[in-house]
Amino acid sequence: MMGVKKQFVTIILAFIGIAFTGSYVQAGSQQHTEVRHKPEVVATFAKNVEKYAASKGARAFIVARVGRPVKDLPKGIKFTHTAIAVYSAITLGSGEVVNGYAIHNLYQNADSRNRSDLIVDYPVDFFWGAYELKAGIVIPKPYIQGKLIELIKSGDNRVLHNPKYTVLASPFNSMYQNCTEHTLDMLNAAIYDTTNIAQLKANTQAHFSAQRVKTSRFKLLLGSALMEDITTRDHQGKVKTATFTSIAHYLNQYDLAQNAVTLDANLNAIDI
Repeated sequence: MMGVKKQFVTIILAFIGIAFTGSYVQAGSQQHTEVRHKPEVVATFAKNVEKYAASKGARAFIVARVGRPVKDLPKGIKFTHTAIAVYSAITLGSGEVVNGYAIHNLYQNADSRNRSDLIVDYPVDFFWGAYELKAGIVIPKPYIQGKLIELIKSGDNRVLHNPKYTVLASPFNSMYQNCTEHTLDMLNAAIYDTTNIAQLKANTQAHFSAQRVKTSRFKLLLGSALMEDITTRDHQGKVKTATFTSIAHYLNQYDLAQNAVTLDANLNAIDI
């Protein structure tokens, strides 16, 4: 019966041309996704992202991936998953300790799509299911990096986690949360030196410009009715959400970023 229901929903969504199918969510912000490039190519790209960040002296930086076909993304949205990478001592399965970047993610729960978990993985895991080998990289100013590291080390990043997940979470309130809003909340906790949610949301309202999701209200309403991980109940007026690009613009606007680029498969770094 569930299989029939899922098939019916897929047909309806395809019929009206709505973007929010199951693949949007799975590839966008779930942890385990199917590899779409040769594993050795993914590993090389992930290592090059690490090398780029290390060459800039990054101890902590924002990283984003493209988790679904670019043609399926809403206009103006370039990445589907955003997290924070921290230079760390990593213990391998063999017991050997090496230095590298651990990535602190909010991932959508695979079984309960309207819930999320905080999970640490590593660059190869992060880019494993990417449709396009392209990374968004924003390296904050050193003092912000230090605050992010302190936040994660203390476990206060978990204070900022709201497990109620929706793809289109509004960053201006705490009703729901997605990966990019969680990243923004962590950044603002570092910038304003507080984990008080009400204060963080007030500061977001005052200083952050969210990105408009350019799709019809009808499609959003129908998606809300059919998919448990899509809702617009936390929005007033036009639907806007936090994206990697809007975070990059935010940090650039207030001179809080030392480096903001997209890095492609050929290692071309293009300023944002």
